[in-house]
Amino acid sequence: MSRRVVVVTAVHGPSARFLPEAYKSLRAQWLPEGWEWHWMVQEDGEGRSVRPYVPDDERVTFRQGRAGGPGVARTIALAHAEGAYVKVLDADDQLAPGALARDLAALEGDPGLGWATSRALDLMPDGSTVGFPGDPEQGPIERGAVLDHWKANGFLAQVHPASLFVRRELLLALGGWMALPASEDTGLLLALNAVSRGWFSAEVGLLYRKWDGQVTGQAAHVDRAERDARMAVVEARARALSELRWSFPA
Repeated sequence: MSRRVVVVTAVHGPSARFLPEAYKSLRAQWLPEGWEWHWMVQEDGEGRSVRPYVPDDERVTFRQGRAGGPGVARTIALAHAEGAYVKVLDADDQLAPGALARDLAALEGDPGLGWATSRALDLMPDGSTVGFPGDPEQGPIERGAVLDHWKANGFLAQVHPASLFVRRELLLALGGWMALPASEDTGLLLALNAVSRGWFSAEVGLLYRKWDGQVTGQAAHVDRAERDARMAVVEARARALSELRWSFPA
């Protein structure tokens, strides 16, 4: 288990149809000799619409639980995520070739790094891809840099939380994803950067699907009052962690 990468996916009914494409991108990954991946697919709910899309593969575990949002689904999946590292893969996204190997190489090569992210491209409905402006240079991301950029740029981080690769023990120490209706992954990213250095890979590691049913495209996601509250607690958590002066590695 110490040489396993656990890929955690939260899924609900509307996004289940994209699971076969996510699985195809995962099967195309390669890892160094002696390493393996295991896919934890956690349904946010207990319906019947997701299971038919889960592949029959001994490297895939499917579980269900009461609905609480993607952050809750990912966090409860950690109960069974036995591996040295955790990789996020949302149900509607795809990994780019080599993404797992690059993330693993970065953290195995530097025990002072707690997490890694990579360049992401929007995957449009017509199959085309669109990049993001302002990607950082490949290399380490110092503690506090993500919060500073996020605060100075309208609550936009310079790296994408959906591409996160993280040491399991550090993820657990921070309590997993934040208990928020949205931005739970950004909250975790800022918390990680508050206590540890990270890594950014300039090679594309994630195709981030844009489609009508995605949670971030719903009206509730941009409700001003809720958004302000989410941003406030995300920032407060990151700053509180910084002020504790606890860091990884200890």
